[in-house]
Amino acid sequence: MPHSLFPAPTTLHSPHGRLLDLRTPQVMGILNLTPDSFFAGSRVASEKDLLTRAEHMLLAGATVLDLGAYSTRPGAHDISPAEEESRLLPALALVRREFPQAFLSVDTFRAPIAGAAVAAGADLVNDVGGGTLDAEMFATVARLRVPYVLMHLRGTPQTMTTLTDYGGDVVLALLRYFRDSLTALRQAGATQVVLDPGFGFAKTAAQSHELLRRLPELALLGRPVLAGISRKRLVYQPLGLSAEQALNGTTALHMLALQGGARLLRVHDVAEAQQVVRLFLNIFPRGNG
Repeated sequence: MPHSLFPAPTTLHSPHGRLLDLRTPQVMGILNLTPDSFFAGSRVASEKDLLTRAEHMLLAGATVLDLGAYSTRPGAHDISPAEEESRLLPALALVRREFPQAFLSVDTFRAPIAGAAVAAGADLVNDVGGGTLDAEMFATVARLRVPYVLMHLRGTPQTMTTLTDYGGDVVLALLRYFRDSLTALRQAGATQVVLDPGFGFAKTAAQSHELLRRLPELALLGRPVLAGISRKRLVYQPLGLSAEQALNGTTALHMLALQGGARLLRVHDVAEAQQVVRLFLNIFPRGNG
């Protein structure tokens, strides 16, 4: 049995009483509340559009909806906490009111916004900074007893493309990062942690491909893994395509992620990702490719 800092969970428990069963892979649908997300087709233009997209994703099989109001595409402009909050909290309240049973995630690296979002009904905090962009994040999620996605990132969304030199083994660097962060989370009192390797964040396409090949190595840490691959540069760049043309490649890499042990797929295209999960479970009924 691999050594782990925590016993691997099968269910995430929201502080609001909702559950997310990870015994089999689940799909997280992306709801972008930003005007400049890298995939134009994911941008939400109005309240009506937001609710239509949310309903479509839930009906297509999403078990989690991930709302984000700060663009983390390479080179995206920084925005103030006040602007992020003004985009995020009203949208969260609207989706929570219309879909009271939905498991809702908020994509933010700012601890005060995470706290406000959980108070407004969010079930999970998805932190692209992995605690590196706000020193209060670990204490906040521990205090709130909320499930937490710990992503690997170097630098900031504005500087990450210049920080891809790992001096050797990128996977070993991630294992050390997650080991140390999990220890800090445990000391803070946080127990429900999902790991996100941060595909494309401070990583070249080749490094992201290596991470995907070696995804099973993250099982050594005993945490469920989220794979955020959808329509990213690591999919379309080798094919000479654009994000808008990357659905087929995304689908192929989603199957590889599931075979590598991913339990959450964060996606723009829910129906297609759900088909991958269904085929995966038909081929590997125990869900452990």
